[in-house]
Amino acid sequence: MSFWACSPSEEELLQAGIQKMDAQAWSEAESVFDQLLTLNPTNATALNAKGVALFQQGKIQEAIPVFDLAIQSDSTSYKPWFNRGNAKMEQEKYKEALADFNIATALDPSQTDILFNRGTALLNMEEYEDALLDFQAVIQVDPNQAEAFFRKGKAELGMSDPIHGIESLTQTVNLDSKNAEAYYLLGITKMSALGQKSEGCADLKMALSLGYQEAETWIKDFCEN
Repeated sequence: MSFWACSPSEEELLQAGIQKMDAQAWSEAESVFDQLLTLNPTNATALNAKGVALFQQGKIQEAIPVFDLAIQSDSTSYKPWFNRGNAKMEQEKYKEALADFNIATALDPSQTDILFNRGTALLNMEEYEDALLDFQAVIQVDPNQAEAFFRKGKAELGMSDPIHGIESLTQTVNLDSKNAEAYYLLGITKMSALGQKSEGCADLKMALSLGYQEAETWIKDFCEN
């Protein structure tokens, strides 16, 4: 009897698992959540957290059914919907990811991470106008998020709007001077859409100096004669 008297409670196991997560000890966290789930297989918080621990170990295929169970246990929390959407994104199942992100953002519209990832799914689906709306909403909340400006710029270029695309990509490199692809896109857009050869070549050379090899062909073809 003394063994059971000393066994940790659900709450104690949950806190221990979260501590392992905070330390990025994903495998150990998974084990702790498994202990908890033997006590209560429908603990939605533990199911979601176990799914995240699996996801962080790259076990995407294993994580998805765990998120399914978390949703079955508590469909009112945005977290397992969001996390399952992220797992679907890793599998490049963008339409399925989008469906999960739509539910997640309906459950908690204040979470800009959902909007950012939904925008990314839409961008990958070439749904540029809808993607643009999500990135604009993210920027409204956090005007210093370079990656949101970058993806906004890609959406604008996808919509054949080089002027706004260049504005967004310029904002990107102002906030993050190491974004090589942003310099590359700036370079080719300035040259091809606006005929700005010297400015475009300068951006392409910056992209190459940051390791973006695709810039090399453009530089050889258009900037060295």
